[in-house]
Amino acid sequence: MTDKKPTPLTGKELLQKVKEFSHLNKRETAKECGYYTISKNGRTRIDLTGFYDALLQARGISLEPEKSKDGRGREASYRVSVHKNGQIVIGAAYTQEMGLKPGDEFEIKLGYKHIHLKQIGGGPGDEDE
Repeated sequence: MTDKKPTPLTGKELLQKVKEFSHLNKRETAKECGYYTISKNGRTRIDLTGFYDALLQARGISLEPEKSKDGRGREASYRVSVHKNGQIVIGAAYTQEMGLKPGDEFEIKLGYKHIHLKQIGGGPGDEDE
């Protein structure tokens, strides 16, 4: 149905162009970033869904989390509560997703309203830092 499909921008390039075109409306911005097609009869169709999906991905936001189930049918929520005994349990879904094994050690750093865990010694978390 379409004759022409431009190459849409992605990643940092997309974010930069969105900033440049902040004076335009959303449809014009999407078109300037390459999120449109031209049909056989010459009509321009703006792909706002593709534009918004690419924008979310460029900002590191995923609306479709991978591996969200813990094996018992429950989804990992990325929220925990302090138990009555004062402990916070992270849960197997998260440790499996990170590839952690029994005995892996972490350094705990306390901040204002946050706790930072940093894996000690050659684990998968060391590459991110």
